[in-house]
Amino acid sequence: MADNLTEQLHAIGTAARSAARILAVTSTEAKNAGLLAMAKSLLKQQSSILKANAHDLEAGKKNDLSDAQLDRLRLDENRLEAMASGIRTAASLPDSVGRVLKQWTKENGLTFQKISVPIGVIGIIYESRPNVTSDAAVLCLKAGNAVILRGGSEAIHSNKAIALALQAGASQAGLPDASIQLVQVTDREAVRILCQMDQHLDCMIPRGGKGLIETVSRHARMPVIKHYDGICAVYVDKAADLLMAREIIVNAKCQRPGVCNAAETLLLHRDIATTFLSEAGKSLLERGVELRCDEVSFTLIPESLKVAHPNLLKEATELDYRTEFLALILAVKVIDSVEEAIAHIESHGSHHSDAIITADAETAEKFLKGVDSATVYWNASTRFTDGGEFGFGCEIGISTDKLHARGPMGLEELTSYKYLILGSGQVR
Repeated sequence: MADNLTEQLHAIGTAARSAARILAVTSTEAKNAGLLAMAKSLLKQQSSILKANAHDLEAGKKNDLSDAQLDRLRLDENRLEAMASGIRTAASLPDSVGRVLKQWTKENGLTFQKISVPIGVIGIIYESRPNVTSDAAVLCLKAGNAVILRGGSEAIHSNKAIALALQAGASQAGLPDASIQLVQVTDREAVRILCQMDQHLDCMIPRGGKGLIETVSRHARMPVIKHYDGICAVYVDKAADLLMAREIIVNAKCQRPGVCNAAETLLLHRDIATTFLSEAGKSLLERGVELRCDEVSFTLIPESLKVAHPNLLKEATELDYRTEFLALILAVKVIDSVEEAIAHIESHGSHHSDAIITADAETAEKFLKGVDSATVYWNASTRFTDGGEFGFGCEIGISTDKLHARGPMGLEELTSYKYLILGSGQVR
């Protein structure tokens, strides 16, 4: 079985490499036509995709997936339309390939150009969310890359149906059949084999839990762009507009708690903690948010709220401030300064998305400069860390690395570069 699987995956890799060579020189117009055809095909196949997704959801419930996991897995007409809209947006964006990033001429007459080029063949290993199948395929193709997708077992039927629709659209538009390929098996051995295929794959991007990312990083022979935990913090400063702060933390925690850009930690300046916990605490508790409080914040929770929500108020452990809950749970801590907020985020966070709420520009500047995360917000929800919200159309994921790509990965992050040197007979 292992030898057969190895042969299958290497055949996929060979086909992807051939497709990548064609895509690298495919015109912007041809790529855009392919994307628009993919969007139409996705909606045309809506019925079969939703039927496949219902199969996955039923299996997920039998396998005791959490509510957050089921939410990430679930598709409906609105989510499919959003996927198609993301494809159309990607088609409307400027091409990231062929841009002259820098140009100069030396004294000897040689002209140097640094231009953007596709990475080549990208492998993406992901869990749960079937929309990743579309987002990854679309962005990789627009950036001139062939992509090999390997989704999780919990979404296998959804992923197959989506990939089939996208492949049909791309093929109808004349793009290489192997531009988008989905590994049809969920055998974990496939991940190990893909990680060793450096002769076919130029880059690997894992999206999922820490275990998956660490496995890929440990075995990969090619560069890996990691998308680690989203332990996102919101710091409410003493100079904050507390009504604004309440709306932001409720949005950041409750709007969609099972995603990586949801807030997991609430840091409160001591001067406003009592007032804020009285008002915002009530709003959060009424929405079913479990507050895990340090000793100080627990004592500041009004007694009426403790009586009304006894099961939603707990004492925090040190581990709670290092946990991505992906649920209606929020770790709360009272601190004395923006410097303490920065230090807490540095030692407990995941360098994903963090926010400060304050009317004091100087304090905000300290936070924005001092927090070493991929995205740092002033007076806005962390939920905006998303390729679509950044204007990228859709995204490959949120990179927490520092090299090559950081934050939401769009088209530019899916390119590399090379140098073109134009001469007129110069020799050294």
